[in-house]
Amino acid sequence: MTIPLDLAARIERLYAVEHWRVGTIARQLHVHRDTVRRVLRERGAASAGGPLRASLVEPYRTFIDETLKKYPTLAASRLYDMVCERGYAGRGSHFRFLVSTMRPRPPAEAYLRLRTLPGEQMQIDWAHFGKLQIGRAQRPLMGFVAVLSYSRRVFLRFCLNAQMDSFLRGHVDAFSAFGGLARTLLYDNLKSVVLERVDDTIRFNPEFLAFARHYRFEPRPVAVARGNQKGRVERQIDFIRKSFFAARKFTDVIDLNAQAVHWCEGRAFDRPWPEDDALTVRQAFAVEQPRLLELPAVGYALGQRLDVSVAKTPYVRFDSNDYTVPHTHVQRTLSVLADEQRVRVFDGITELANHPRSFDRHQVIEEPAHLQALVEHKRAARAHRGCDALAQVAPAAAELLRMAAQRGYSLASITAALLRLLDQYGAASLQAGLLEAIARGVPHPNAVRVALERARERAGSPPPLALTLPEHVARRDAPMRTQSLAAYDRRYDPPKDTDDD
Repeated sequence: MTIPLDLAARIERLYAVEHWRVGTIARQLHVHRDTVRRVLRERGAASAGGPLRASLVEPYRTFIDETLKKYPTLAASRLYDMVCERGYAGRGSHFRFLVSTMRPRPPAEAYLRLRTLPGEQMQIDWAHFGKLQIGRAQRPLMGFVAVLSYSRRVFLRFCLNAQMDSFLRGHVDAFSAFGGLARTLLYDNLKSVVLERVDDTIRFNPEFLAFARHYRFEPRPVAVARGNQKGRVERQIDFIRKSFFAARKFTDVIDLNAQAVHWCEGRAFDRPWPEDDALTVRQAFAVEQPRLLELPAVGYALGQRLDVSVAKTPYVRFDSNDYTVPHTHVQRTLSVLADEQRVRVFDGITELANHPRSFDRHQVIEEPAHLQALVEHKRAARAHRGCDALAQVAPAAAELLRMAAQRGYSLASITAALLRLLDQYGAASLQAGLLEAIARGVPHPNAVRVALERARERAGSPPPLALTLPEHVARRDAPMRTQSLAAYDRRYDPPKDTDDD
């Protein structure tokens, strides 16, 4: 940090003329003591009141210099431990300050001012603008920034992640806004572009290479830790933070993007052109736009693609949320194609579901038709299982159901009623009742019930229980056979009187 000249002059005067101590100067001028010492050391000021006390670090200065020459990035905390082992008794905070003044600095590097031809280069980068709370989810607010290097026209688009789909969609929207694209696009070494890099040997992301091939541009990652090579987009990001995003109010990302478009087409487009203050960026872009590459006739298929497994319930999980699919596709692997508005589920090329996308977490997004179809399927399955059970224990049930279907009766309700009769009367009785109802030409459970009741009355059996009761209750209600009490009467008969004479 550069110390203002007027502050440095006051420190030197108070120290040399007024004979103030370092601590007194720091307190009165509201600066740190190290700042005062730094000024005095840089100016070579001598103490009017006597020589400065020798620093405790002086005996170790040679050792520190040699160590830092061999290991320029060695942490001051580790160096402090090393000198303490050699007898240093000073404080760690002061030692770290001293090391910062002794650490070798790289020489200042000069850069050439780069000039590009119209339509030759575009620079791309991500910018982070904090986080948004959406329901229970906290999503990062990312800004996709594209800048034409010649005209400095800027494109800005916000999204809730920095994944490949959002990255490519930002390109497509920028190309559309510019009406074309540059021949070369500059990037950082982000994973969406570069999977691996060793010096100048680069392994590109295959999905990104397919995108570059479609639009016929050359992707060019800058050298590692050389952000100056794409300084134009870096400066535009700083310009966006100060001129557009600062104190900006918005309701959601859609509203924020609408405001970004208005700003890019207005305030940012009409700012002075850095190459010539007499022109605006809009006028410079008018020169550059005809030199841009034309867009292909067929657009690039966008969307986040992934394979998902469906468990026993008809839901697929995507981005921490569950979306319904038809119940006919459970326990299978399906494909999800998602963008910022919709989540679509495919089986091969067949679209199974199309849902609005949720950026919340742990939400269930349902299509009522999917669940209704499952409910109807379950009902039909229960009816089929009932028919099978009846056919196995009472074969006449199949004929009665056939007759009922001809008359338009509800087979599901008839099946359920016959199953209840089966539980109450048993298989043999139900078979006899079914045959009697068929013989009478009445294919209805009531006719079967009347036949069963007649047979029960003729047999003198107790009425069947409609509910299955616990065993101890059933035993209590079971009919009991009465026992003769004559034995008890004989046992307790009083003895007859006898004559003693």
